[in-house]
Amino acid sequence: MKLLFEKSVPGRRGVGPGPSDVPTTIHLNGDLLRDRCAALPELSELDVVRHFTELSRRNFGVDTNFYPLGSCTMKYNPKVAERIAGYPGFAHLHPLLPQLRMGDMLAQGALAILYEMDLLLREITGMMGFTMQPMAGAHGELTGMMIMAAYHRDKGSQKTVLLAPDSAHGTNPASAAIAGYRVVSIPSGADGLMDLAALKRAIGDDVAGVMLTCPNTLGLFNPHIREICDLIHSVDGLAYYDGANLNAIVGKARPGDFGFDIVHLNLHKTFATPHGGGGPGAGPVGVKEHLVPFLPVSIVVKRADGTYALEYNRPKSIGYVAPFYGNFGIVLRAYVYILLLGKEGLARVAENAVLNANYVRCKLKGHYAPAFDKLCKHECVFSTTEEMAANGVHAIDIAKALIDRGFHPPTVYFPTIVKEAMMIEPTETESKETLDAFIAAMIEIAELAQKDPEQLKAAPVTTPVSRPNETAAAKNLNIASL
Repeated sequence: MKLLFEKSVPGRRGVGPGPSDVPTTIHLNGDLLRDRCAALPELSELDVVRHFTELSRRNFGVDTNFYPLGSCTMKYNPKVAERIAGYPGFAHLHPLLPQLRMGDMLAQGALAILYEMDLLLREITGMMGFTMQPMAGAHGELTGMMIMAAYHRDKGSQKTVLLAPDSAHGTNPASAAIAGYRVVSIPSGADGLMDLAALKRAIGDDVAGVMLTCPNTLGLFNPHIREICDLIHSVDGLAYYDGANLNAIVGKARPGDFGFDIVHLNLHKTFATPHGGGGPGAGPVGVKEHLVPFLPVSIVVKRADGTYALEYNRPKSIGYVAPFYGNFGIVLRAYVYILLLGKEGLARVAENAVLNANYVRCKLKGHYAPAFDKLCKHECVFSTTEEMAANGVHAIDIAKALIDRGFHPPTVYFPTIVKEAMMIEPTETESKETLDAFIAAMIEIAELAQKDPEQLKAAPVTTPVSRPNETAAAKNLNIASL
């Protein structure tokens, strides 16, 4: 497929604006101005529409195919949420409106949604206050770590260590390090859970807190979670909950009741809002009562007369963490989804997520090596078998072969503590028919690994690009051509 620049024809236009009737006043220095027109592609409207329509046909997304990627990304995009987020009263609001004189009176609907979303998320998680500002999961993590650091500074303590399991999301230690902590990795035991004895040995007065995903990245729920939180609290540390996997327990259990002090949520996963390719996302952060003073400014409050306003007088706040008030459209979509499902519906999300993951686990465990052959939550992790390894078949080969069969590959090579890992998250929204088709494809690929492994190593053969050398591309980036 040709690029827009390759299709360009000099002089061709998609629109013919008339002469401007607005006086032109240039305040820039002459040496800052172009001496010729920008080299933009010149195309008709039809050329442009056809180009991007053809590109959209080549795109892979949740609206077209099954997406068993085991990660904190959207798995479902309900159209009712899309429609309401597109209402002009929301979509056309200027993000600075509440800061203008009397502007908050013109944005009462948006402020009410932010306020009510705070209350809903408190109830879902067992927290006492939320900020909607963080614009992604990792951004939420950093915000949580900044709140943790502010809390300890306010108490005058010199805590420098953050504990995290070796199965943690990679952004966990990165977020903690950016916030100024030295990260100590706690190994997993033979059961796939953080080694409790190793945790106890690592706990000291210098420990600021722990970051945990529960269920963890292996899809396993830690039955010792309350004990872990209590151990951290015994040295005045804080327990941080990575909410990437909340869809496994939403409506069934609350992180705050486990003992967690801080939680971030991926609205772009658990609550079905668009996310991919780097955005847009939303990672609200909730905290227990003793941490509420440190939440970012501003906070939406309800006045005595029932109207809403933004509160800035918060002397212990960590300040702004995002422009404006975060990705409001994403918060709005999640708000619609929560109201649509209600309490009973959210519980069914967890039930179906766990049911689907265990269905896939049981169907595939005779063909692939389960990382841990026991009840899982929202996702299951497999590895290649010894026979596959003997034939030179790797997780990447299985992932590429799935593309030829119309399925997005699962996450491969994560968690890193599992060799040749394949993390499959079927999610709560997929039908049995879809799961059966995916399972059949995985079984067919497992059989090919024995009969014709070279065919797998050549996959995919149905895509414009087969297997680019990603390492070379990253090391030899040619930005001059971008």
